[in-house]
Amino acid sequence: MPSYKLIYTDNKGRAEVSRLLFALAGQEYEDVRWTRETFQTEKQNLLFGQIPVLEVDGKQYAQSMAIAGFLAREFGFHGKTSVEQMEVDQVIGIINDIFSALIKQFHEQDEEKKADIIKQNNETTFPKFISFFEEILKNNNTGFYVGDKLGFADVAAFDTLSKIEAGINMDDFPLVKANKEKVASNERVAKWLQDRPVTQF
Repeated sequence: MPSYKLIYTDNKGRAEVSRLLFALAGQEYEDVRWTRETFQTEKQNLLFGQIPVLEVDGKQYAQSMAIAGFLAREFGFHGKTSVEQMEVDQVIGIINDIFSALIKQFHEQDEEKKADIIKQNNETTFPKFISFFEEILKNNNTGFYVGDKLGFADVAAFDTLSKIEAGINMDDFPLVKANKEKVASNERVAKWLQDRPVTQF
């Protein structure tokens, strides 16, 4: 079994999906959490000078969703068939669209413009994408996004929804809400959620 080291800051951010996959698999790894100062000092030694980075037996790999996708495949959470793998990637594509919208509101410096972006995201953009999740769950009819067991798509959607749900009426999306509760109630995931460091983001 390879050794894993996940390097990121002390936030959920773009590393939390991978941490959740490690938890779901019951796989040991080194969860390295740098301060911003440490990152600035060490970035010259990182692949592409960015985080998260996954070290597998000492070799570095970058890009958050590439890392999470690798772990999902390694642990058997990326679908059983090529069609299921495409269905997983379909969910990940929606998540990437949500993140693109979310990043706009984080990076906007003008407070008035930021408020407008947040309002549009909460009232229009995010509900649109969550409705896509609802449709996928309805069509699959198992309580999961892909197949009939908890996997990459469920964990990734769970993490993304945790970042945006405060401004959304999740009762409008009962299947999505139920799936999120399934993820949270998984024994290994629940333990991680209970034990993980408390961070703002």
